[in-house]
Amino acid sequence: MMNRPFSLHRLTVAAMLLALALLLPFLTAQIPEIGHMLCPMHLPILLCGYGLGPGFGLVIGAIAPLIRSLWFGMPPLYPTAVAMCFELAAYGFFAGLLHRRLPQTKLMLYVSLIGTMLFGRILWGAVMVILCHLSSTAFGWSAFVSNAFLTALPGILLQIVLIPPLVSAVSRVF
Repeated sequence: MMNRPFSLHRLTVAAMLLALALLLPFLTAQIPEIGHMLCPMHLPILLCGYGLGPGFGLVIGAIAPLIRSLWFGMPPLYPTAVAMCFELAAYGFFAGLLHRRLPQTKLMLYVSLIGTMLFGRILWGAVMVILCHLSSTAFGWSAFVSNAFLTALPGILLQIVLIPPLVSAVSRVF
């Protein structure tokens, strides 16, 4: 599969992961605070990066928040979905890149996952600062820490618990 990066099989898996990214947030739609805490869109994007590589991870991560915002109205397009495009694109890209470059051990899977999540969250915060500055909206250090880490702590823990075994379990599908 590595020799045929755009095979029909890989495109189909990418489309299914995009569909999951669009649909999983409906599980928490009645209580938006739960969605902010669990970050359901992140799971399929991380799986896409790990399974299909940095190219697919970047593209699926970048388009998922925009499509979801335009089709379903959530997340709000500006600044939330725009900032999420950068965050999830980074998740998909770096998950795939680090997974391919680091030794294929369980420890390195966790290292790549935590590194990917940290970089994606920091990038999200930087983009939010820029977008909020452009629209004269306040977004400071406390808002960044609260939204990126404190509120999302259950989702971060969920990703750390679910992603490594899922990557191992579905590696044959990819």
